[in-house]
Amino acid sequence: MTTITTTDPRTAATTDTGIPATGDAEVAAIATAAAEAFAELRRHPREWRAGLLRALADGLEARRADLVATAQSETGLPEPRLGGELTRTVFQLRLFAEAVVEGGYLEAVIDHAGDTPMGPGPDVRRMLVPIGPVAVFGSSNFPFAFSVPGGDTASALAAGNPVVVKAHGSHPLTSRLAFDAMNDAALAYGAPAGTLGIVYGQAGGAALVADPRIAAVGFTGSLATGRILLDIIERRERPVPFYGELSSLNPLIVTTGAVDARADAIAEGLFTSFTASAGQLCTKPGIAFLPSGADALVADLVERATAAAPQPLLNERILRAFGEIRGRLVAEGRARVLVEPHAGADGFTLSPGILEVDAADVTEAVTEEAFGPLIVIARYGSLDEVRSALRAVPDSLTATLHSEASEQESIAPLVEELQEVSGRVVFDGYPTGVRVSWGQHHGGPWPATNTAHTSVGVTAIRRFLRPLAWQDAPEALLPVELRDTFSGVPRRVDGVLTLATLAP
Repeated sequence: MTTITTTDPRTAATTDTGIPATGDAEVAAIATAAAEAFAELRRHPREWRAGLLRALADGLEARRADLVATAQSETGLPEPRLGGELTRTVFQLRLFAEAVVEGGYLEAVIDHAGDTPMGPGPDVRRMLVPIGPVAVFGSSNFPFAFSVPGGDTASALAAGNPVVVKAHGSHPLTSRLAFDAMNDAALAYGAPAGTLGIVYGQAGGAALVADPRIAAVGFTGSLATGRILLDIIERRERPVPFYGELSSLNPLIVTTGAVDARADAIAEGLFTSFTASAGQLCTKPGIAFLPSGADALVADLVERATAAAPQPLLNERILRAFGEIRGRLVAEGRARVLVEPHAGADGFTLSPGILEVDAADVTEAVTEEAFGPLIVIARYGSLDEVRSALRAVPDSLTATLHSEASEQESIAPLVEELQEVSGRVVFDGYPTGVRVSWGQHHGGPWPATNTAHTSVGVTAIRRFLRPLAWQDAPEALLPVELRDTFSGVPRRVDGVLTLATLAP
C-alpha cells in the first residue's frame, strides 16, 4: 500500500504520515456518499446551512493550536502568518453564513402571469440553486485559506453543496487535521455523512475529477496542473465547470511623481510585497515598472534584498522551478542581475533576487511567473513605453499603480488599459493581502483564471450555483423564497426590486 509522506521545508526531512493514497474504489465510495448527502442538504433551509458554516468555524477555532503547529512544520511559514490565515479562514466561513441568511445571492425573480407587449405570459419564477458535489483542490501556499477549509469549500457549502477535497501533497497532515476538525463539527451539528470528504494522492485527485457524481471542480495551483485537470474534464461523458486560479504576474507601475514624493515608502512596501511568505503569493508583484530616474528607489530595494536572510520555500519542486525560470529570464529575456538569490544552509530556503530590464526590451521571455522571492524591475522613460511593454505581460489577478493626484489626467488612459488586463486594480498600495469582503474580486482574465467569477469574497458562491426557473408551478411546490407570501430575501417582482422585510 502506498502511503503519503510529508516534508519539512525548513530541514528537508521527510516523514511517512501513514496516510494511504486513496484508491479508485474508495474515491467512488466518497463521491457516492457526497451525492447522497446532496439529496439531503438541498432540502435544508438557509438558516440551517448558516448554522453549519458557523459550526465549522467553531470546530477549526477549537483546534487552532494544533492546526497552526502542524502547518508550520509542513510549510515553513511563520506562526503569525499561519495564525492570521486561520483567523481569515474562520471569518470567511462566518461571513458566508451571513450571506446565506441575507439571501441576496439567490437572485430571486418573480414574473407573475399577465398581459405583456407580446401577449399573455405565463408565471415564471427563477432563482439560483446548488449544483451538486464539488471537488476542491487546495493550494500549497495557503494551507488554510485556499485548502481544505478555504474559500472554495466555504462557498460551495454555503451554496448547499457537499465538498470532497483533494489534500495537497505539501501539507497532508494539516489537511487531515483540518478535515477532521470540520467533519467532526459537521456530524455533531447533524449534517449527513458525506457532506465533507477527502482524498489523498495525485491518482486519487484525477479519479475524483473524472467521477460522474462530481458536478464542479475548484482548483488553485499551477497552469500546467490546471490544464491536466481540464483535459480530464473534457474526457468525461458529461463535462462540468472548472474554476481554476492558475498563474499571475501582477504588474506594478510607479510614476515619476510617486517616486519624487515617497520613494522610501514605496521601496519598503514593494520589498515586503514581493518577499512576503517567501514570494509564494498568487498576488505577488512579479514585475515592477519604475522610471529611469528611480535610481535611489532601486538601490534601496537592492540593499534590502542583499541583507535579507533565506526563507523556506514550500517544497523542493517550487525551489527547482524557481531556479529554472530565473535562469530563463536571464538567458532568454536578457535581464540584468541586480541581486542574486542564494540558498540557505538547510532545507529548501532561498533569499530574494532582483533582475532588471529596460521596458523597451520587455517580451514574453521576461514575463514568466517565478513563484518565489523574485522581482523583475523594468525601467522606463515614458508611460507610453509602459503601455507598450504591458502587451507582453500576461493578464493577471491584479495590476497596481502608484501615482500622485497631479498625474490623474496623464494616467487615465493607462488605468483604462489596466482594467482590461486584470481583475483588481490597486491604487497606491500593494496587491498582496486579499481582503475577504462582500466587494472583493479575486479573479482575472486567462491565464490568471479561467472564469469571470471570484474565488474570494461573498460572490464566490455563484460558481457553485445554477439558475432554475419554475413556470406556472403550484405554490406548494415552489421554494419558499419564491412564494408570494414570503418576503425574507431581496427579490425582483414583476420587474421591481423589493428589499427583504424582517419578521416582527
